[in-house]
Amino acid sequence: MIDAKDREIIEALQGGLPLVPAPFAQVADGLGLDEKTLMSRLADMKSRGVIRRIAAAPNHYKLGMTSNGMTVWDVEDDRVAELGSQIGALPFVTHCYERPRALPDWPYNLFAMVHGADRDEVEEKRAEIAAILGDACRAKDILYSTRILKKTGLRLKKKG
Repeated sequence: MIDAKDREIIEALQGGLPLVPAPFAQVADGLGLDEKTLMSRLADMKSRGVIRRIAAAPNHYKLGMTSNGMTVWDVEDDRVAELGSQIGALPFVTHCYERPRALPDWPYNLFAMVHGADRDEVEEKRAEIAAILGDACRAKDILYSTRILKKTGLRLKKKG
């Protein structure tokens, strides 16, 4: 559960942080809090599972990364956690996660998003992942983005 002040904090942050030298101080001030209290409340919400994280969501296209591929892998179940951790730690993988297969049509259980300036770069990065997975990988594919979707996090409706 969240109280009224937690809701105010989430509403204040759901549109993103202000682009100023001390963004949390500015948000805190707007909420009538000091920065330490805001950070403490955010840590508490995180520890309770109310929020998972506050993170940057870069626009890869504006950064010159115009080719985006979700690499999908059929990895041995007893190795997927270990190998997924290795893949997720690669500097060019923006997110990596395990999902259940949807057999017989979808045998993949490990997903890793890769960005590059072009498809050749993405394919080179995919080859690096394949080398790490080795014989534990039974099948693979890549799904390239065809359009940009708006990325947003949690959104609360204003009360009232």
